[in-house]
Amino acid sequence: MGNRLIFVTALLVFCVPLLARDKPNIIYIMADDLGYGDLGCYGQKLIQTPHINRLAENGMRFTDFYAGSTVCAPSRCVLMTGLDTGHCYLRGNGKNNLRPEDVTVAELLKAEGYATGQVGKWGLGHEGTSGMPTNQGFDYFYGYLDQHHAHLFYPTFVIRNEDRVPLRNEVPNEGEWGQGIASLKIDYTPALMVDETLSFIDRKKDEPFFLYLSYTLPHANNEAWNETGNGTSVPDNGIYEDKDWTKQNKGQAAMVTYLDYMVGQVVERLEKHGLIEDTVIFFTSDNGPHSEAGNDPRFFDANGPVTGIKRVLYDGGIRVPMIVQWPGKIKSGSTTSLISGAVDFMATAVDIAGDSLEVPTNGISFLPTLLGKIRQQKRHEYLYWEFYEQGSKQAIRRDKWKAVRRPMLTGPIEVYDLSNDIAEENDLAKSNPELVSTFEKLFAEAHTPSEWKTRGNLNNPEAERREFRER
Repeated sequence: MGNRLIFVTALLVFCVPLLARDKPNIIYIMADDLGYGDLGCYGQKLIQTPHINRLAENGMRFTDFYAGSTVCAPSRCVLMTGLDTGHCYLRGNGKNNLRPEDVTVAELLKAEGYATGQVGKWGLGHEGTSGMPTNQGFDYFYGYLDQHHAHLFYPTFVIRNEDRVPLRNEVPNEGEWGQGIASLKIDYTPALMVDETLSFIDRKKDEPFFLYLSYTLPHANNEAWNETGNGTSVPDNGIYEDKDWTKQNKGQAAMVTYLDYMVGQVVERLEKHGLIEDTVIFFTSDNGPHSEAGNDPRFFDANGPVTGIKRVLYDGGIRVPMIVQWPGKIKSGSTTSLISGAVDFMATAVDIAGDSLEVPTNGISFLPTLLGKIRQQKRHEYLYWEFYEQGSKQAIRRDKWKAVRRPMLTGPIEVYDLSNDIAEENDLAKSNPELVSTFEKLFAEAHTPSEWKTRGNLNNPEAERREFRER
């Protein structure tokens, strides 16, 4: 009897980790202002990204994946809530906070038994509000709450859970939200984020976890850019120091390569714990590339074959890299042209966790595509965006067709055939009145009333379309 008790006890001890591992870990890594063409696996020639390239070699690369918006906060809101910018609460950058009634993917995964953590930029709530990550489903948070604070890579503090953690940097004339220009640079936040990321994996290695890594590279320090003309921020330029480039372009390349190093550290720690086959890793960006900090997207061909950059709704502002690795489940070196986006992550994550989504969403799980079950994959009728800056604009991707409307709801509708015109250079609206009529109805259908107000002036459409198209 005693031997049998010892055997049963040992069996239970042995089985506990197996039972805890019946749901795969989910890691979602999102860069900040990384363009469709900024990675080697998407055609980049000048910037080195070997670790991210390896994710693509070992997993699946998406060619037609879209961010939730063309700027920070609404893009993150779409990702977290599974609602597009015609339905989600935060539809622009500002100081607004997610509400108690907003349901996030972290809340849903926590209910599925996942430990939940975020390291990086939140951008959806401020100190003492309902929008704090720890009030929106995350067990643990480390990083920036406010997007202006996140401009500074050497701040005087970061947030851990609900508390400020002081750093050794000095920032004269620090702004209300912690933004500014550091005079003493000691603690580099991307390095701190690596430590926090690895520590979280170490602590949670024996249970399923969801880790949202919203790293801030390669976003510019806009305050430094405005004052000095160079808002890039890295400890050094590394392998680019001796390049015959501008200091801004050296810094931009070094920021992307440092981001790549951060990704490599995540993979290495998972391998150390034997978790790599039990972890689904997503890698993407929150919107298209920027022209801030003195950075020249033309030099790096940062938007690749698509047109425009951050803040436009041509594909350069919203089409982003997406790579998913899950060894043994996703075919290595595979590619998909499935039209999908950040709006689909909530549905996909819950599907991976083994449940069905029971909250309103504009998203569709793309797990069947990841697993190679193409016939089971549901498809969008269309993807939708609306943006309230620069006089406002709307966009829809429907099959091969793309429509852009400026200003939203009332402006003329442009129509492009992306299968033949990925750069959106040939407006087919005049020769396809039936398509224009269809898109007009879809624009009205996809938009729901919002408290967000239009601001700024409408750009010249030709200038916006062709911005940074020179090669």
